[in-house]
Amino acid sequence: QAANLVDDVIDRAREAHASGVGQIWVAQQFDHDAITLAGLIGSAVPGLAVGTSVVPINPRHPLTVASQAQTAQAASHGNFSLGLGLGAHEPERLAFGTSWPNTIGRLREHLTVLRAIFDDGAVSFHGNELSANPAWPVTVAGGSPVPVYVAAMGPKALQITGELADGTLPFLAGPRTIAEFIGPTIAKAADDAGRPSPKIIAAVPVLVSDDVDTAREVAAAKLGFYETIPSYQKVIAREGVDHVTGLAAVGSAEAVVDQLKSYLDAGATDVVLSPLRAEDADVIALFEVARQIDST
Repeated sequence: QAANLVDDVIDRAREAHASGVGQIWVAQQFDHDAITLAGLIGSAVPGLAVGTSVVPINPRHPLTVASQAQTAQAASHGNFSLGLGLGAHEPERLAFGTSWPNTIGRLREHLTVLRAIFDDGAVSFHGNELSANPAWPVTVAGGSPVPVYVAAMGPKALQITGELADGTLPFLAGPRTIAEFIGPTIAKAADDAGRPSPKIIAAVPVLVSDDVDTAREVAAAKLGFYETIPSYQKVIAREGVDHVTGLAAVGSAEAVVDQLKSYLDAGATDVVLSPLRAEDADVIALFEVARQIDST
């Protein structure tokens, strides 16, 4: 384990950028803060795009998220993207001792506040789930614009995301789901709201290995948790796979590249490679796959 997480992540980010990787995404956990870490990376590695994949909206207030995101954008000199998630009820209840049942309502209100701050530089909002009426400035010099993406996969979340965000950042949504459901749903919502065509940034779990059986065992151990979450259960069923491992890109580098290209063919504008294992050889192989995808 590294003596300093921030130093270690920045070193790895420099290595990735030097290897030709154009953007990295930082996941929110209960230890580090993803927005802060992304901003630090963006400041330390000029030219490398950074983002969060993803920061759950609970228990965060959008005023706080807006200030963090703008600060990260200023630190990275315009290379930051904010990825938000709807969270998961049971882990949140266990961690924070409370829950936020009206997820869809909170998402709409959260994005409404962010949109006002990022687009208008001011906000006065009173909703059913939250309010935002600050007496002091809410903008950060050099901190805008901030692209906002939501890990939306259900119809209601996609509708709101199309209306108020810049695109969706789904995880474990396969090519069939993107082509037949996510793409058409979010595109219509954005068009009806008069917004630009949204991005579909597909996050895909990846492990490059010639030992496919072992790779699938690693995938099963890492991804099994998602089979307990209702929203992911629906996505897995929609894709028509028997197990969540069917949504992981595993195998030789050539096979993984082909699997990832199928997401682009299905309508994804970008793919994010989410490593299932982070040994040195795995990371090097991942960099090479990323370069091949970027060159297509």
